[in-house]
Amino acid sequence: MKKKKRETKQRNIAAAVLHWIFFTRHYLLQFPLLSAIFAFLLFFAAFSVISPLPPIINHHRSSKLKNGAKVDESTFSTETSPFRVPRSGGRHFWNSRLSKFYYGCSNANDSFQTADLKTNSNRYLLIATSGGLNQQRTGITDGVVAAYILNATLVVPKLDQKSFWNDSSDFAEIFDVDWFISFLSKDVTIIKQLPTKGGKVLTPYRTRAPRKCTPICYLTKVLPVLNKKHVVQLGKFDYRLSNRLSPDLQKLRCRVNYHALKFTDSILEMGKKLVQRMRMKSEHFIALHLRFEPDMLAFSGCYFGGGEKESMELGEIRRRWKSLHASNPDKERRQGKCPLTPEEVGLTLRALGFGSDVHLYVASGEVYGGEATLAPLKALFPNFHSKETLASKRELAPFSSFSSRMAALDFIVCDESDVFSTNNNGNMAKIIAGRRRYFGHKPTVRPNAKKLYKLFINRHNKTWEEFASRVRSHQIGFMGEPNEVKPGRGVFHENPSSCICQDPVAKAGAGLNPTPQTLPREGHKNVKENAERNGTSDVSDEHSIEDDHDQDATDVDYVDNGNAIQGKGLAGEMLSEEFFSD
Repeated sequence: MKKKKRETKQRNIAAAVLHWIFFTRHYLLQFPLLSAIFAFLLFFAAFSVISPLPPIINHHRSSKLKNGAKVDESTFSTETSPFRVPRSGGRHFWNSRLSKFYYGCSNANDSFQTADLKTNSNRYLLIATSGGLNQQRTGITDGVVAAYILNATLVVPKLDQKSFWNDSSDFAEIFDVDWFISFLSKDVTIIKQLPTKGGKVLTPYRTRAPRKCTPICYLTKVLPVLNKKHVVQLGKFDYRLSNRLSPDLQKLRCRVNYHALKFTDSILEMGKKLVQRMRMKSEHFIALHLRFEPDMLAFSGCYFGGGEKESMELGEIRRRWKSLHASNPDKERRQGKCPLTPEEVGLTLRALGFGSDVHLYVASGEVYGGEATLAPLKALFPNFHSKETLASKRELAPFSSFSSRMAALDFIVCDESDVFSTNNNGNMAKIIAGRRRYFGHKPTVRPNAKKLYKLFINRHNKTWEEFASRVRSHQIGFMGEPNEVKPGRGVFHENPSSCICQDPVAKAGAGLNPTPQTLPREGHKNVKENAERNGTSDVSDEHSIEDDHDQDATDVDYVDNGNAIQGKGLAGEMLSEEFFSD
């Protein structure tokens, strides 16, 4: 009905224009130049009235593109909805206003035993990591700590080359192995390969540590085996160390993750080129880690508005994990466990004040639905870039056949961006969030999916101003600011609170109240040295958001043959796992 009324209105306007021209034609003929100008202006005005606004498409609604994907055409609605996204952003935040009061501190205390005093010469520990680049990174970090707990020599970790990611790269092809060994030499003795005995390389005994194993767990379950076998390899080494450790061991984690794990020169050089090319396009830019691959969506058990076609396609992929539990898509979304769609994360960024002129770097794999799914995000941020658009095929050739090396390039750009955002709560999102906290609390937008889901569903009943205001309210505590999460909450790699110290001198100079016990009388330089020596970190502040930071994906483990196993107690923990989240 509304469509018919609009068409009738357009015909009436056109008829009125023709009627006016007919009765004024004899005047217009006397002044040809004036007539031409007037006619052009009149035509432009009529065309503006008749032509509708171009729509932004959305993955959740029902209009079809050429490839059959179902998309929405209502983000820029016509008369039926007040929801209209403005082109300008209104405000920008390219840095944290409180970051200058905090800094990363991971130096060992004087009482922390060094490797030369505690390493047992007859204990060798090997670890075999699981998953993609960032999942392996957590395994490597925790492997160093496990070796320290066991007083063992660590052999350079083996990377997973057979799982879903199918990358044949070894440790030295991704990380600077000599730097890794030398930087940690005071903490743990690390060697590149096992020694020989009688002309033969020692053969490791293969076993597994329980998930989230504490130091006491390692001493009671792994150490007896190590004392008996002398050479032990812990397989599928991911999430095999407790999240809650003493400050000394947490700081060792930080030394490994933020300092010892450095990419190879070739990866660093290419990553820096990508960052420089983004800087050439704009002084500031946002990096978005977009996880929206078919396998990932199938695993999530969520629904993304694609109708029967989506249900069939993702359902077929989901059946690869034969024992994966049935999911309730609505419940998963209510609990904040579903990744945001490209459009939803784009709307979140626009609501936070970033206009359509902002340059966006997107780190992504194969996006489900292809260009039809990306179209709404590109409409919101036309300055859309990726490593494939910034570099030639020839430049990317040394990396393009290796998923972990390509992920490392994205890691560098995301880490160096002015603002980092994500649509999920996977390993890379957590690792980079923690790293950005450690190196200056650079703005990091972690969508509060639990609060945002209702807002996205009902957005067409709201004005843009109402929507944007609610987004900003829901995102308080999810922007990478200091003390958003209390120490001990969330995953340590996301919230390395033991490795974040406050600068009381800077706080005092700004008129803020520093934590009393961390305010010594020494000068500025001595304050930092004292804080690092004593392991002090700020554990209380005005704002601390807890509840929604535990929005992790379903805790399901993956075995090599694609079957899923629910982790239940130590019996389930000892089974083979590959957590599908990177």
